[in-house]
Amino acid sequence: MKAIAERLKAQAYGLGFDLAGITTLGPMETAGVFDEWVARGYSGEMSYLPRGAEKRHDTRRPYEGATSALVVAMSYGGREPSGPVARYARGDDYHDVMVDRLNALHRWLESEVGAPIRGKSYVDTGPILERDLARRAGLGWFGKNTNLLNPTLGSFFFLGGLFVELELQPDAPFEAERCGSCTRCIEACPTNAIVAPRRLDATKCISYLTIELKGAIPEELRAKIGELLYGCDICQEVCPWNGKFARALPEGSPFAPRETLGRKDARQLARELLEMSQEEFSGAFKGSPMKRAKLRGLKRNAAVVLGNIGLPDDAPALVAVLSDAEPLARSHAAWALGRLRAPSTVAPLRARLDVEEDAAVRADVEAALDALDAR
Repeated sequence: MKAIAERLKAQAYGLGFDLAGITTLGPMETAGVFDEWVARGYSGEMSYLPRGAEKRHDTRRPYEGATSALVVAMSYGGREPSGPVARYARGDDYHDVMVDRLNALHRWLESEVGAPIRGKSYVDTGPILERDLARRAGLGWFGKNTNLLNPTLGSFFFLGGLFVELELQPDAPFEAERCGSCTRCIEACPTNAIVAPRRLDATKCISYLTIELKGAIPEELRAKIGELLYGCDICQEVCPWNGKFARALPEGSPFAPRETLGRKDARQLARELLEMSQEEFSGAFKGSPMKRAKLRGLKRNAAVVLGNIGLPDDAPALVAVLSDAEPLARSHAAWALGRLRAPSTVAPLRARLDVEEDAAVRADVEAALDALDAR
């Protein structure tokens, strides 16, 4: 099936994917490393990772009967300016964009073969060690920041796969490791989340803290988040491979920043998020990957950002959040007010303390008042 494999990859490029390779499904080489990573607690609250561990060990298990996978990568830019939202999340949800195109490839393959083919598209949605699968399909190597790196594209790309019950000619795995002695990603991480080359403690990673973590951000890490509202690109931005090969978004890309984000700076966007109602949030972020954090999580993040880079005129937006229905938002707003140290916030903080019943919120309000020397 060499000819059909080559035509399938060509069709993938024609649909807008930037890399395409084929591999045979089977046991994953990094399964043991993954198990150890989970055992060390590095996966944090991402309970779906250990829950699907057995299936992650062998790519034949997520979709019984599948024997081959077309693995693809799609660039989401990398030349755009840094900002409070990670580049991957500024536009439309990559899951939807890529699954639609992989499903189109599935239909094309069936038409070429002239018969139905059992298969399924996966884009960060199944119990699969995607990087391992992509390396086996020849798409790149594991960088020291744990991202997959490609010598012609860098790492600002999404991965996806089409699993099919069809024998396809596999590509050669990517065997080289081209990071050399470079450790820029490790040195640049604000929270020291890259604890060793190719080993990430997700519980310290800013992307985890601002997206996957559902509760309070540990106080010792809040200041290190800086102005990052959702996700983090730092370890990719400093990578020489991205400096050389990352691409600009093409005209009309679904990953271009949506109007809600535009070119707003961190303070402006943080204030807008703090003032959003649930209805406004649902409308503004429909079809956006940022919905994953939910409004409560984004308000938490916004409060932390204003606590880090805010000015006294940001205090009213934070004071308003002291009455938010979500304790998580109230707690982080109080912490931020303690950092701003605006005298005008003493009275509203005291008023909140008089009625607050949540212990965590009370602790943050009391700490803010102590910072203001106002109790």
